Amino acid sequence: MKITLVGSRYFGATVFEALRNEGVDIARVVAPEAEDRLAVAAKAAGVPVHVLDNPKNVPGEAIAEGTDLIVAAHTHARVSDEALAHSRLRGIGYHPSLLPRHRGIAAVEWTVLEGDPIAGGSVYHLADGWDAGAIAAQDWCFVKKGETARELWERALAPMGLKLLAQVVRHAAEHGVLPAHRQDEQFATRAPMIRRSISLTDERKLPDTSLIVTAIGKDRPGIVSLLSERAQGFGANWAGSRMTNIAGQFAGMVHFQVASENANALTAALRSLESEGLRIVIARSDAPVVPAGQRIVGLELVAPDRPGIVRDLSKNLAERSVSIEDLQTEIVGAAAPDKHLFKVKALLVVPDALSNESLRQTLQALASEMMVDIALDERANGR
Repeated sequence: MKITLVGSRYFGATVFEALRNEGVDIARVVAPEAEDRLAVAAKAAGVPVHVLDNPKNVPGEAIAEGTDLIVAAHTHARVSDEALAHSRLRGIGYHPSLLPRHRGIAAVEWTVLEGDPIAGGSVYHLADGWDAGAIAAQDWCFVKKGETARELWERALAPMGLKLLAQVVRHAAEHGVLPAHRQDEQFATRAPMIRRSISLTDERKLPDTSLIVTAIGKDRPGIVSLLSERAQGFGANWAGSRMTNIAGQFAGMVHFQVASENANALTAALRSLESEGLRIVIARSDAPVVPAGQRIVGLELVAPDRPGIVRDLSKNLAERSVSIEDLQTEIVGAAAPDKHLFKVKALLVVPDALSNESLRQTLQALASEMMVDIALDERANGR
């Protein structure tokens, strides 16, 4: 049985070693780049490597002559019909879900996001349509409570993929054919990529002073206007608010952001509203003084709501000597309760020794586990 292995990274390299240990003849490896982990492992073993010109497509010329079966292991490139025609048994791939559920690039993430109690893996025939070919083998596992996508992959789904691929290759070698069971389309769901982004933008000033203003008084028209007029007079930004009428009483909390030099004057102007029958309480948070060797970074994070987001974020940052100077959180409702979003805005004090790129990689790894969008906004400390 002669194999052409198309894949990349850790899983591709692990499948390569597992099949070689089974005595499978891997005639060629196809990888997206020469430095990829799979390509490096193949070169070290003396196996020819074809590096793709187009990382999204595997052409016929990439397949070794006389190939009996193409095996895809963590490839984002489409194995073309021309390539499949160069293989006697065409091709198989591993997908970390119980197909047809969670077809797409983010199957493990969507398994966790949807709260599936059971996960699984499928070896399927490479065919037209993403992850839509006939099933050659499947297995399943329980999802642990609170388990992240990465933990589920490493604990169960990656080892399951190794076992299933070896099982199907062994069957093909012994019987000359591949098992094939058609997928039931009525149970098909999509698992598209979950967008993640990190941006770093230099700014030349420290953040403004924050004033958290609580106003309570007999409800009447014009109270909000009084607050906004005071703020506008000092160039303050109305950053957020919560207001309600309880038993005929107005109760509101407003977050103003104002230039530090105007904070005292705005505080006095707001307190003057007590003459209008309002009780005013103001909590002030000044722009942090940044110690030498550190800088301020603004963080914005949006994630599907779940217990432990702040815990995981703070622990991850503390391990890298990053402190949280200011933190605001909010739960945003959705049509279904289990689709609520959790929003975080924070100011971080980051050691200068931790570069922008290192911080980006740290938070990107966290984003992959938490399925979040992250934006970073670096602010100079004025030294």
